[in-house]
Amino acid sequence: MTISNRWLAGPLAAGIAAALLTGCGEETAGAGDSGSKVVMGMSDDVLATDPAAGYDPGSWLLFNNVYQSLLSFPKGATSPRPEAAEKCGFADGGGLVYRCTLRDGLTFSNGNPLTSKDVKFSFDRTRRIDDPAGPAVMFAGLDKVTTPDARTVVFHLSSPDATFPQKIASGAGSIVDHRSYPADRLRTDHEAVGSGVYTLDSFDKNRADFSVNPDYRGPAQAQNSGVSLRFFRGDQRALKDAVRGGEIDVAYRGLTMQDIAGLEETTGTGDDELQVVQGTGAEVQHLVFNMKDPVAGKLAVRKAIAQVIDRDALVRDVYKRTAEPLYSIVPAGITGHNTAFYDAYGDQPRRDRAQTALRDAGITDKVELTLWGTPTRYGPGTVPGLRKIAEQLNASGLFDARVRSVELDAYEKGVAAGEYGVYVKGWVPDYPDPDNFVSPFFGKGNVLSNHFTSRTLTEQLIPATAAEPSRQSTVKDFDRIQDLVAEQIPMLPLWQGKQYAVARSGISGLQWTLDASTVFRFWEIEKA
Repeated sequence: MTISNRWLAGPLAAGIAAALLTGCGEETAGAGDSGSKVVMGMSDDVLATDPAAGYDPGSWLLFNNVYQSLLSFPKGATSPRPEAAEKCGFADGGGLVYRCTLRDGLTFSNGNPLTSKDVKFSFDRTRRIDDPAGPAVMFAGLDKVTTPDARTVVFHLSSPDATFPQKIASGAGSIVDHRSYPADRLRTDHEAVGSGVYTLDSFDKNRADFSVNPDYRGPAQAQNSGVSLRFFRGDQRALKDAVRGGEIDVAYRGLTMQDIAGLEETTGTGDDELQVVQGTGAEVQHLVFNMKDPVAGKLAVRKAIAQVIDRDALVRDVYKRTAEPLYSIVPAGITGHNTAFYDAYGDQPRRDRAQTALRDAGITDKVELTLWGTPTRYGPGTVPGLRKIAEQLNASGLFDARVRSVELDAYEKGVAAGEYGVYVKGWVPDYPDPDNFVSPFFGKGNVLSNHFTSRTLTEQLIPATAAEPSRQSTVKDFDRIQDLVAEQIPMLPLWQGKQYAVARSGISGLQWTLDASTVFRFWEIEKA
């Protein structure tokens, strides 16, 4: 995508920056309050109401609707626009200073004014707490935040980062009230004080209730009077029954692939009570290899796995074509995508090549592997998908693979402790740029915890792409990144998902919540 800010040196840079500065947003007092209350269900959990802690799809759904960020992604767009800010842009020729001016008259849902002090507090707090399950990792390149006055915020970066506007437009950029949140620890009462389109009225393990914030100032207009979000906690059948029976209006994230495929087949054939809405998807899933594991740490083993896996069969038999085979770490539809794994290993199983890779490394016995997963965190198809992969590996006669599944807490601890040789990781992007499918996976503190190191990646290629304001100009370097990953195989791309929601016939606007930004916009949903 093209970033709307540049930091070239000299007069040319000044002219481009002035022309492409993230400009003033439409000033809107109040979020509107039209239509009926929408009841929505999902099987994902919301793991956090405090934006310093949450880094999961359910939590970011809450953040994007309750809190404001300085910038936000408009419906159907991949470039951010002003949200709590009136304007933002790089203020120097070196791309190290990013300045935002706040809208006038912003307030939190508790009535307190929102000023630059709150913005600085929010970013400093997230980085200070540095919660393992939080988004602090996104701001590793942020040196400091200063506030020249009550409406001006200045971000000082330690190195150029063309994606910084997208990062602060994400849930990681949520602004909290400095009077209501402790500076050095998480808030644990499941309440939220924000300035977004909605207020969080109540939250427990079964549901969360939201009402339209009458004091919201920003570009959004709510098409409903509120949202009640029901948590089905991994029970996909109950979620399907609830939307079929009219208990909920919308089912999002959690229906099984078979249910979605079956509902798509019946839509338009007399079952007019339901509609299946499909949107652009950039969610991906990978097999990850622990480079210190005595088995998975061997390149020959990883190459053999890459030669044997049949992605087409995986998405056909397990995901019922609600996903597409993925042959690189950057998904289709994102700038710089290539097909590095297809080019290196093809799209059909090649037992002969797998056997050659193993024999050349002196491996003659069956390779014993355990594939680790967790049942709900990365979608209901995760464990069945691993079983399908184990079946493919074993059918080659070269592997003796089995699948183990544990609950999320134990799974994350096991990954962090290096206890698993092969495990699954899903990724829902924070912002629609190739950087977000690369930077979080490599280098110190990365989200994979697989002990892979490459100075070529972390000291040359990734910094070069971050410093380039024209994202189209990064394609060559992202090609090299993807090719290098395909050569070393620290991770193996499996599939790229499509976004789906199933709704009752009186619901509209869902197409504006299912786009590449992955921002689920409550305010676009209307109930007749």
